[in-house]
Amino acid sequence: MDGFGHGFMFFDWTYVLVLIGIGICAWASSRVKSTFNKYSKVRSTSGLTGVETATIILQANGIYDVTVAHVQGNLNDHYDPRTKTINLSDATYGSTSVAAVGVAAHEVGHAIQHHRSYTPLVLRTGLVPVARFGSFVAWPLILLGFFIDHESAFFLIQLGIVMFSTALLFQIVTLPVEFNASSRAMEALVSNNILRGDEVRMSRKVLSAAALTYVASTAATALQLLRIVLIALARRR
Repeated sequence: MDGFGHGFMFFDWTYVLVLIGIGICAWASSRVKSTFNKYSKVRSTSGLTGVETATIILQANGIYDVTVAHVQGNLNDHYDPRTKTINLSDATYGSTSVAAVGVAAHEVGHAIQHHRSYTPLVLRTGLVPVARFGSFVAWPLILLGFFIDHESAFFLIQLGIVMFSTALLFQIVTLPVEFNASSRAMEALVSNNILRGDEVRMSRKVLSAAALTYVASTAATALQLLRIVLIALARRR
């Protein structure tokens, strides 16, 4: 084993890349929570709740086969394309705040994407099993490649990097899906007269903060991949 043995694997400068990724994600998470909490205190003038908002936008888009459900928790709102269900959390479902209304509309944005076969969403859905498998086998292959002394070691590391890359690809494809859902949400909130004036700006801030979490996660994964590649190249030398 060369200089990239056990000691270097666990005590090297490339950990800075991991720490940067963790810092970015922590900052993004903190920002979305603080932004949501700030505007969850501002009641929309329409007085519509999250579930009412979702229902109105669905019907306005001619979508009648999607169910709006209540799930426990906060900021775990999501659209499930398998069951065609918009799941709204405690902080969103029955709330009339501009934050809750924005989040509800965003999830409807995903339902609209599904209904209209939005290409990036179709691609992301197809990548789900690939990314899951890649994430599952990547680290075992990489670690095995680092710790065995055999001519096939570098091939295992390369294969692990390719598998890890599928997770990054999935996250990259997710970005336009999320941004587009927010864009559809803001358009629907205005066209259906659900939010007015300054409320639109407030809701947009909530969705923008939420989008940053996806950007941060993608950046963190890219930095992790870069670290693996750097270590692999150094070991190869």
